[in-house]
Amino acid sequence: MTILLDPTSESTPASRQRLARPDKLDGLTVGLLDISKPRGDVFLDRLDERLSGMGITVKRYMKPTVAKPAPLAVYQQIALEANLVIEGLAD
Repeated sequence: MTILLDPTSESTPASRQRLARPDKLDGLTVGLLDISKPRGDVFLDRLDERLSGMGITVKRYMKPTVAKPAPLAVYQQIALEANLVIEGLAD
């Protein structure tokens, strides 16, 4: 059994069912979200190169700071423009 600790101090964290992964990426737009951690852009640059090289449409997004959640406008833009998102973490 795995126990996850929630840093938001919620006594009953919300549970969500995972969405199904697409069978293929052809015809989809992949969003790459840089959370502003050092070197995260290096990881996402490489993903961008690989995905673009396969003919997959890629859109880039960035949080203004790693210390806070992304502004609602960033989430809304991703929801409008991308079919799925990869979030880049690094150090």
